[in-house]
Amino acid sequence: MKNIITLILFLTTFFSAFAAKVDTLEIRSIAMDKTYKAAVVLPNSYTKSKANYPVVYLLHGAYGHFRDWLKSTPNKMLVHDLADQYNIIFVMPEGENFSFYLDSPVNKESQFETYITKEVIQKIDKTYRTIAKKNGRVITGLSMGGHGALYLSTRHPELFAGAGSMSGAVDMGGIRNRDTPEKINKLMEPVFGPEGASQEVYDSHAVIGMINKIKANNIELIIDCGVDDFLIEPNRELHRRMVYAKVNHDYTERPGAHTWEYWENALLYHVLFFDKIFKKNGTAVK
Repeated sequence: MKNIITLILFLTTFFSAFAAKVDTLEIRSIAMDKTYKAAVVLPNSYTKSKANYPVVYLLHGAYGHFRDWLKSTPNKMLVHDLADQYNIIFVMPEGENFSFYLDSPVNKESQFETYITKEVIQKIDKTYRTIAKKNGRVITGLSMGGHGALYLSTRHPELFAGAGSMSGAVDMGGIRNRDTPEKINKLMEPVFGPEGASQEVYDSHAVIGMINKIKANNIELIIDCGVDDFLIEPNRELHRRMVYAKVNHDYTERPGAHTWEYWENALLYHVLFFDKIFKKNGTAVK
């Protein structure tokens, strides 16, 4: 029995030495006068190499936090495995429950556009050997994070070579029609205050209304949603508008709902899509 336990401990140590490493990094926000945490997954090859690595920023959804992609997927090693398979760094920053990754016009404590684009990225590039420029950096996320990835890449095209959305909440104005004003205002309170905002304000922050800007940026995009997802219709409308405006993008509908099983599968396609971008840009690590 003792020999079996020794063997198990040896094998656990042996294989963990050849797996991606997870750091928890504290990142100070001057904009919000707070310190948040981010999870950073480094591929196993990182410690053996002197190369600079491309980075995938992976955003969580509403009601979530920065470790969601590490603890909520059916395969708890999903991000680790993808980091090792493609030799990329994953960064999973905090976005709070309902930030939508915007700079709130009324709440100084919810400035997540500034936080991600001016504080998180700079901290990551100073801390790790990253490719600290657009052609080695992409962003994606689920639900609220899908909106965030498209929103941030649209407003900051100088930062990202590609962006993605899984089950994205791409029509913020449409969310208003899903429930009572009281519940919607509570949901959006961190961004727009306890009384909510006008339909025009919601619409002005929704990705679905940014088609002209998206087209002008010409960033490579991948968007998908499950056919049983309650957000499928806004995603279909975003796709229709992009097709009409002749915006190049990869759009897919698959069986599935607003679930971690769906997002685990979707991430595989997103990372493959991003790997092709990195290879085309000459920023992939071999």
